[in-house]
Formats: sequence, structure tokens, C-alpha cells
Amino acid sequence: MNAKDSAETYNALFRPQSIVVVGGSESKSKPGGSVLANIVEHHYKGSIYVVNPGGPVLGLPTYASISDVPGTPELGIIAIPARLVAGSLEELGRKGTKAVVILSAGFGEKDERGKEEEKKLLAIARDLGMTIIGPNCSGFMTYHYSGKFAGIIPELEPNSIDFISGSGATVDLVMEQAVLRGLKFCNVVNVGNSIQTGVEDLFALYDENYEVDGSPILLLYLENLKKPSLFLKAARSLTRKGCSIIGIKSGISESGARAAASHTGAMATDDTAIEALFEKAGIIRVKSKMEMIDVACALSGTRGSLAGNRACVITDAGGPGVMLTDELERQGFVLPVLGERTRERLKGILPAESSVLNPVDCLPSRTGPQMRQIFQVMGEEEPGRIDVMAVQFGNPGMHPNREIYHEVSEARKTCPIPIVPTLSSVTTCTRQIREFTQQGNSYFVDEVNCGFGLGKVLKRPLIFDAPRSIPGYDREGIAGTLKGKGGVLSADTVTQVLERAGFVFPPQAAASSPDEVRKACDTIGYPVAMKVIGPLHKSDVGGVRLRVGNAAGAVKAWHDLMSIPGASGVAVQKMVEGTEIILGSSRAGDIGQLVMFGLGGIYTEVLKDVSFALAPLAEEECRRMIRSIRAYRILEGVRGQKGVSIDVVSVNLARLSRLVSDFPAIREIDINPLKGTGDHLYVVDARIIMD
Repeated sequence: MNAKDSAETYNALFRPQSIVVVGGSESKSKPGGSVLANIVEHHYKGSIYVVNPGGPVLGLPTYASISDVPGTPELGIIAIPARLVAGSLEELGRKGTKAVVILSAGFGEKDERGKEEEKKLLAIARDLGMTIIGPNCSGFMTYHYSGKFAGIIPELEPNSIDFISGSGATVDLVMEQAVLRGLKFCNVVNVGNSIQTGVEDLFALYDENYEVDGSPILLLYLENLKKPSLFLKAARSLTRKGCSIIGIKSGISESGARAAASHTGAMATDDTAIEALFEKAGIIRVKSKMEMIDVACALSGTRGSLAGNRACVITDAGGPGVMLTDELERQGFVLPVLGERTRERLKGILPAESSVLNPVDCLPSRTGPQMRQIFQVMGEEEPGRIDVMAVQFGNPGMHPNREIYHEVSEARKTCPIPIVPTLSSVTTCTRQIREFTQQGNSYFVDEVNCGFGLGKVLKRPLIFDAPRSIPGYDREGIAGTLKGKGGVLSADTVTQVLERAGFVFPPQAAASSPDEVRKACDTIGYPVAMKVIGPLHKSDVGGVRLRVGNAAGAVKAWHDLMSIPGASGVAVQKMVEGTEIILGSSRAGDIGQLVMFGLGGIYTEVLKDVSFALAPLAEEECRRMIRSIRAYRILEGVRGQKGVSIDVVSVNLARLSRLVSDFPAIREIDINPLKGTGDHLYVVDARIIMD
């Protein structure tokens, strides 16, 4: 879609100057009547036309047919029986209407006949250059109009939160809880059956027009992901523009993992692929509606980001304060002792029994004036030392909570340190909390959820660009080696490909007879490792002999290995000692190539201490993968064992990611293990499987 068409479509959907409701009525029990009432009652400022042969509706211009409607309405909303939709869609298209939201149900979600009707709608839209949302859609709701017929219809505010969803019910259930917590919404849309326009298409349209009236926080609910490359491009673009995206992808399970011939492929599940995709896109991934709301509250309270991981807890109760502190530390925060001057000033405000180290325990006797002074002291003394204040208040009943909430609200406007509140007394302080949210504030109900939400903001994915060139990487040479190749590549071809990608192999040779074994061992030097050529998983069939120290042992090992079914030869390799690492890649459908890193050798699939990322990788992404495994300290070296160079491992990860990005016909790669110490890391065993 070019820029002109994109802008026209966006304006027709998000900010139409005129709307025609086909099937509009005065009955709110019908979708057409309900959506019309919502548009009228929520202050739409454009022109509204109603198509209803029965006569006037709500005092609005009402017409017996679409052809009678004057001019060209920018947006059509269709709410009539399914069998009549195609005719109305065609009439709107011939009038020049650019976009249509089809609320009507009874299509592909119902039966095969409904799917055939959907094909007719698609053909009409294609021929007449229209954009369809739906069918079976609950509506399209933006700051300019509330074109939604069911569920919650909140008052929409600009520069708040946007929501793009593949499910209308999820939209409603999230907003029910989010509005209660003080969150505000601007553009809230869902795609219904998405026969033409899916979440990814709407996402891209939103990105292309983000500067028009996009919001700083975008919620995203996905059930299907048909265009991952379009989705990734739009998400990275939005993230760079300053939009914080919180996403759920449902429909993920271990049963979705396909059978694979490599260690990497066996562990690269659908969920792994989505995790890597969201990480690459800069999306904060959550697993539930409540987690989505918690992270939105944390983003709202921290103004979209955190300068660092230094937190201060302010509470009126010991137990909740401890639980909040525990969760913050689990999430990677530190709670530094407050400065000496800060502590002295706080001691002058609070009773002698209070703790002013961090957490600050204000005791149940806390008052509004005390809280005002505490926030003032923190704002004057601790900026640059504290990055966020997490405050937790119950209702001990000694002083009015209305005063406490008021001071929190005022301090959130003026204090240079972000303040994120947990207000636990939702039963005894319902009215006071409602007043707090009406002043533009959001809050947490539970202190542990607060710590979790802040942790998601602290550890949010960052966007990096992978380098196009890597020293020692010979793209043309690799292309020549792979030309015409398919299936499981031979050991010689694997070696050529990886060497031209910049990987290093220990001295090695293939042997097809005892004489060749002896000659290879003499050339390479003892001790050697010997491996069967042919079977994919050598260890599984007893196809590896290590530390062979003499000619007699080498010849015996050769005979043993050649007796294995499928053996076509034996590889003789200089014995390499050191830490074993696995690098691998597996193609995850249209999402792209997943790169894997972890401890290597025979325990890879047992321990599953691995990390994944989507190729190609920047240096920062490579290092994040390396640091994220549980056994990271082993890589650094422990108990007298030499470690490996993290710089060299990182470069090798980048090489592998560039290789599979440049040659997407590579289905799976295992380099297992990459082995050695310090800067000297060698590919000891590897396999490549092509389409």
C-alpha cells in the first residue's frame, strides 16, 4: 500500500468525516441500533447517515437504500443479515466508500456456506478497492467515533492506550479490568474473522500513520500470525518511534513443535519462535489479560521507561512491604540504602520506630501531611540515586486514606522520581480509589504484581540492527558450495560451508580404510577423536571414540565404527579439550530462522539450558543469548577450569545467524560441540540439513 492509499484507508477507519450505518435502528437490542446509539452518544462530530427502509431513526438522515445516501460516506458499518451483506458491500464500493466494518455474523465462523460468502466479499473488495474489517466483528472504536455494538464503551481519551486485537471478547474483558484500575483508552479495534485485514495488516497501517494520533502504549492480542515479516517490520518501527507494545499470542503449545532431525529443531517449539519474534520486535510479551494490565500500569506509572534498576519501597505495613521488596529483587532491582541526608530528614517526619533505610516503613499511623513531606524529600534528595518509588498502602483505619491517595496523586505530577502505587484496600476504600483514578491515576491491587510489572518494564526488549558484514565471512564462496545441494549435506560440504563462514575446525581427515586411518593419525598427531560418518546422531549409535592414543587403538576403533549400520567412513580429528558449546539454527516457518545457544555435547537436550533468538543477530543480541543461560559461569571458567572467550563465542553466533539469514534454504544446523578454551574454539562436529 502506497503512502496516499495508506493515509486514505487510515483516515476512513480511524477518523472518518462521514459514516453510513447500514441496518441502523432505534433498537439497542440489535447490533445496528446499538452501534448507532454508541456513535451518537459518544460525541461523534462528523456526518451520520442511516440506511433503514422503515423510516426515520433517532432523528438522523435515514434512507431506504444505500444508493439514496448523498455523496460518498468515508466509512460504512454493516449490521444486517449475512445473506444481504454482499449486495450492500458492492453498493458502498460503487459509491466510493473506502472502508467497511462488517458487524454481521453467520459467515466462515458458522459453516462452509459462510466461507463461500466470505469469498464473495473478498472479490467485491478487491475489485472496488475497499478495505474490509470483519465480518463477525464487534466494532471499531477510536477517539473520533465509538463504532462498537457490544461490551464496554469507555470514554476515549487521546494519548492514552491503544488496543489492536484478534478477539472482540478479549478487548472487552481487558478493558473491564483496566478501566477499573484507572487506565484510559484511545483507539480500540478488533478484526473479527479478518478475511482481508488481519491484525498484522492493521498493525502495519497503524505504524504507517502513527504520527497522526498514535498512543505511547499499544496492547496487542494475536490468535493467528499469517504475516510474521510484516508484523516484525511494523513492530520494530513502532518501538523505534517510542511506542511501548505489550503483546499476547495465544494458541501456543508444545504439541505444535514439529519433528526435527537436529537438537536445535527438537527444542525450537512454536512458543520459542513467538518468544524470539517478540524479543526481536521489542514487544513486552505477557501470558494473560491481568499481566497485560499490570505491565500497562507499570508503563503508565514510569512514563514508559526506567532510567535504571534502583528502587525505593515506601509502605505502611511490614509484610506487604517485604513481599514487594522480594519481588523487585527477583525482577533484577536493587534497593540501595537511602542517602544520609535523606534518612535524617525522614527521621524528622516519621515516628522513631519507623524504618528509613529502604524500604521506608511509615507505620499504620501515617498521615497525608507526612506523605507529602516524604515525597518532597525523596524528590529533592534522591533523583539520580533512585529510579522508581514503589509505594504500598492498606487501610489501617487510623487516618483517612483519601488524604494519602491525594498526596500520591499530587506527587506523581511533580516528583522527578516515578511513583507506582499499590492500593490494596479495594473493598473498604472503593470510593476513594475511584476518586484517585478519576484524577488520571492507575494503580496495582497486589504488591507482587506491581514488582512483576515493573520488572517487565526494566527488562523490556531493545531493538538492535545486525551488521551486514562480518570479517572472514565469504558469502560468495558459501553460495558456490551450496549450489545444487539438498537434504543432509556431506561432512566435506559442511566443513567447506562453515569454514567459508569463518568457523575454525581442528586438523581432521576422513578415512575409508585402516591404512588411511593410520596415515591420518600420524599426520594429525595423537591423541585423536574418531567419529562415524553417515548416521546423524553419532552418540546415539555409539559412533564416537575419544582420546585414541596409538595406531592399534585407531585401527580397532575404525573397525568398530564401520560396523555401525549406515556408516560410510570415519572422521579422524585432533582431540580438542575444553568447554563444549552448541550453536544451532532451525527454520520456524514464515517467522524465520531461530538461532540457538547453550552448553553442548550429549547433555544438550537433557539439560535444555539454551537460549533462542531470531536471525540475523547484532552483537548485543548475541551477548544477551550467552548471558541468559543458567550455566553462564561455566563459560567464564570455574574451579580451576579454563573458560572460553565470550567475544569469540559472540562472533561465532553472529556468523551462524548471518549464514542462515543469507541462505534461508538451510532448514537446520547443529554445531555440537563448538569446543575449546580461551580464544581457541573449534567446530568438533556439525551437520547441515537443506530443503
